[in-house]
Amino acid sequence: MTQRPITEDDLQSYVDNALNPERRAEVDAFLAGNPALRERVDTDIAYKLALREALAPIASEPLPARLNLARLADERRKPRIAGWTSAAAAMALMLTGGAGGWSLRLASEEPRAGIGSLAQEAADSYAVFAPDLGRPVEIQAADEAQLVSWASRRLDRAVKVPNLSAAGYTFLGGRVVPTPHGPAALYMYDNGSGTRLVMLTRNMAIDKNAPMATDDNGQVTTVSWASQGLGYSLAGPLEPERLHTIADQARIQFGHVS
Repeated sequence: MTQRPITEDDLQSYVDNALNPERRAEVDAFLAGNPALRERVDTDIAYKLALREALAPIASEPLPARLNLARLADERRKPRIAGWTSAAAAMALMLTGGAGGWSLRLASEEPRAGIGSLAQEAADSYAVFAPDLGRPVEIQAADEAQLVSWASRRLDRAVKVPNLSAAGYTFLGGRVVPTPHGPAALYMYDNGSGTRLVMLTRNMAIDKNAPMATDDNGQVTTVSWASQGLGYSLAGPLEPERLHTIADQARIQFGHVS
């Protein structure tokens, strides 16, 4: 009997541990003869496990009381308030409890796109990974070549890690992270005194070429720009002028000179 060829679907199912034992053995044999593909699959497995580990505390949290089915049913049985107060109460309930209210709120907000979206993603990545003292990066600085290879493969284009040592920041390492606009490479830096910076870079569907833009939400500052379809955003708890200066150093290394 001729063995079926190994497809991309097989590889993804292998990563998800969703193959039957016979097919998994066939994929194992195939990967044994393809070292580069084996490295890619092992990296995807490691990333999946890291993501599961990072989200485990959230998954184990108890269901919020406002989403308890008995409570929701009780709310539905309460007498309706007449007139416009009834509509106002219903709207308040939707906005504060349950997935329906959350969807409505998202729909009413103007979506951010382009450089603005990239800046928000960088700030969010900083908030998630920079405070982590145990495992802030997936791949250490000593394995920079592996990180670059992984990120280049996932973004389907060559990327590189900027050197920020002239600004007093040492490269710690990085990882590939998911965003609403596709995978992004994340690089992390530390100044030795507990202050960290995060750079996020990903492909841009719009704002493919954009000048530097600074955003400060009061906690995290971002400096973002794009060149030839690749976006960059440096995030950290610094004054905008200081972070802009550091971002300029990175931009010059990428060859993005205005």
